[in-house]
Amino acid sequence: MVDEPSVSSRTESVGSAAENLADNVRQLREARGLSQQRMATLSGIPRATWATVEAGGSNPTLAVLLKLAGALHVSLEELVGRPRATGRLVTREELGGRRRGRVVITDLLPDPLPGMQLERMAIPAGAGMTGVPHTPGTREYLCCETGEVTLMASGESWTLAPGDVVVFRGDQKHSYRNLGTIDAVAYSAVVLAPG
Repeated sequence: MVDEPSVSSRTESVGSAAENLADNVRQLREARGLSQQRMATLSGIPRATWATVEAGGSNPTLAVLLKLAGALHVSLEELVGRPRATGRLVTREELGGRRRGRVVITDLLPDPLPGMQLERMAIPAGAGMTGVPHTPGTREYLCCETGEVTLMASGESWTLAPGDVVVFRGDQKHSYRNLGTIDAVAYSAVVLAPG
């Protein structure tokens, strides 16, 4: 026989979810540096509804929860779950990495961020790799941290020294090469086209 949770424990868990929702919505909004009015506009719900959710005084419908989650770019579970710490350490081992030839690529966003990719590329001297064209309209930003990186895209070529950045269409054929004598490190930020 399975024990049913008592009415009081079920009420407490509903109360905890409402408190979690209020804390999470407030914390996520503040982390983005946006006002309740701006978030209400982005989500398509009235400002008074947003304020009531943050105050913990509401029992929002599923439609409102979905709008809140969409505006904050989080899952429903993250909205009602226990609040996360304001920060967290993600170790290099947790990020992992993959190889394309001799180039080691590490994803730098441990959580999915819609429309955005951020990668670190460690390119040994004399090595290189061909990039994968992204969806039409995508912009890519390549920044060299150490060494030199040569980017070839759409028939053009740029050699980046430390601190240099090049912006290019990420939906075209492109490649990265380290023609120098020391290892290079570069960062690629890909902003995917909406839709």
